[in-house]
Amino acid sequence: MDRGALRQGLSVLLAIVGLVGCAGSGSTPVVAPAWTGAPYAPATNGTTPSAAALATLGRALFFDPLLSSSGKVACASCHDPGFAFGPPNALPVQLAGADGATQGLRAAPTLRYLQTLPAFTEHYFDNDGDDSQDRGPTGGHAWDGRADSAHAQARLPLLSGSEMANASPRDVVERLSNSRHAGDFRRAFGERVFASPDRAFDATLMALEVFMQSPGEFYPYSSRYDAVLRGRARLSEQETRGLHLFEDPAKGNCAICHPSAPASDGAFPLFTDFGMVALGVPRNPALSANRDPAFADLGLCGPLRSDFASHGGYCGMFRTPTLRNVAIRRSFFHNGAFASLREVLRFYASRDVQPERFYPRDAGGAVRKFDDLPPRYQANVNVEPPFGRRVGEPPALTETEIDDVISFLRTLTDADARLALPRE
Repeated sequence: MDRGALRQGLSVLLAIVGLVGCAGSGSTPVVAPAWTGAPYAPATNGTTPSAAALATLGRALFFDPLLSSSGKVACASCHDPGFAFGPPNALPVQLAGADGATQGLRAAPTLRYLQTLPAFTEHYFDNDGDDSQDRGPTGGHAWDGRADSAHAQARLPLLSGSEMANASPRDVVERLSNSRHAGDFRRAFGERVFASPDRAFDATLMALEVFMQSPGEFYPYSSRYDAVLRGRARLSEQETRGLHLFEDPAKGNCAICHPSAPASDGAFPLFTDFGMVALGVPRNPALSANRDPAFADLGLCGPLRSDFASHGGYCGMFRTPTLRNVAIRRSFFHNGAFASLREVLRFYASRDVQPERFYPRDAGGAVRKFDDLPPRYQANVNVEPPFGRRVGEPPALTETEIDDVISFLRTLTDADARLALPRE
């Protein structure tokens, strides 16, 4: 069986078990996971692996620290289902690596609501009524969009020195072949699945990929805001004010990057346009990488991807995350620079009118604005509203209005994550 036939068979099976179909309002098509790995032999009986079996195997692997070289870190360690598959703590970045205690470079994002995330493209044209507008770099998994599918994304942490820290795919496969999962691998992929380490590793990624397409866990659309969209609940007066501020171009203007309205086809909003943007987030001195004053995390320009290293106009850009379940997070932005949602909103409202609130001063007392970007890239920083105001002008949002926006954002929390909401 060739790769195309395998993918076609997998798509049919995914549809049968409900992994391809509708989400949200009931009209959003969810694309089957792309088969991006190398071809491999199907099971010895000639059938395609069962999607249900793959999801079950992927779930078991997701929660097993056996995948890490330290034996201490599972996928779920940084992507806890109780926290909407995001980090379960307030650390700016998570600890992993060969010793299980090495600090990573970037914050762990949620793995929810990525089912329609497009592959990275430098020039994105959104068919929203004006498909002539180039929205620039968009899409891809990870903060810098360097993985084009859930399959490719699953590979990244397994081989990252600051995450699961496996030296090679062979190391992962060797442990799996002697683990409690070996029998399930052979039943799904055939008795000779471990004969080729590359193919067995690809099978591992496939199982994780299919699990991460499970609707009930990765795109449940179970928030109170979803109930409002279904006509089964109503926003409070404060939440309604918060939504209006969120959408108002002259106030929060949040919906410009985090669309809040259902799409024209009825699909529920994901609260992200998946675009790349430079926000000028302050440097986080708590990150070990930042102890080197010459180091800068430039996002799309590196250091974790290199294909745009020479494209200075993209330096400092990171992918816009979904705001679904944002109220349960305990650190924010790619570098975990802020520890509360209130501080994030204050940053948006006051970055340019009161920069001294967020940035350090130099020896002469001048505010070092955009201190985490080399000066030559600071012109890349976004100045659209609510940014772009001048020092001395009032913030885009008052403290009371920030309260209102937070009240609305709390309604985006999925039902299974509500216990993680901080008390108001």
